[in-house]
Amino acid sequence: MGALMVIRHGQTEWSVSGRHAGRTDVPLTDAGEAMARALAPRLARHDLVAVFSSPLNRALRTAELAGLTGVRPDQDLTEWDYGGYEGLTAAQIREPRPDWDLWRDGVVPGDAEHPGEQLRQVSARVDAVLDRIRPLLDDGDVAVVAHGHLARLLTVRRLGLDASAGRLLGHPHPGTLAFLATEDAQPVLAAWNMP
Repeated sequence: MGALMVIRHGQTEWSVSGRHAGRTDVPLTDAGEAMARALAPRLARHDLVAVFSSPLNRALRTAELAGLTGVRPDQDLTEWDYGGYEGLTAAQIREPRPDWDLWRDGVVPGDAEHPGEQLRQVSARVDAVLDRIRPLLDDGDVAVVAHGHLARLLTVRRLGLDASAGRLLGHPHPGTLAFLATEDAQPVLAAWNMP
């Protein structure tokens, strides 16, 4: 059975500043483009049977610069819609809500472009992606280019854990890889946050 490779897009100005970038299509920085290019040699060693990506440009550009071909944009891989927290840092969110935790408390509604999603909604999208990917793993490795929180959810759901277990994984750094392999017919996290 093939491995699932989860790739976080390269650095953006918002990832540097810690701002929540859900649906806002923030471009890669020059450093983010270099991070994406640096992934190419590692990814070239794999015979990928499929590549999926968030439709946001920061993910698609990462896939392109990393040398991935045949990329299938998938709306279900769009980052968590942070609603009224879009563009804010965790510190700014915690000013009025000192104990706020995304995984426990979710988000507040935003405007029409950022209505917000709760954990169960994002988890349902991730589960739909995994339903499409699982049969492909019988034929080889599959790569997914996505976002920080979405990568955490994708990982824990592939491992068969509750979506709230995403809080147990450190936030993936921009331009890094995670490998989900199989041991004794069970998915396992083989690597996390690999540059």
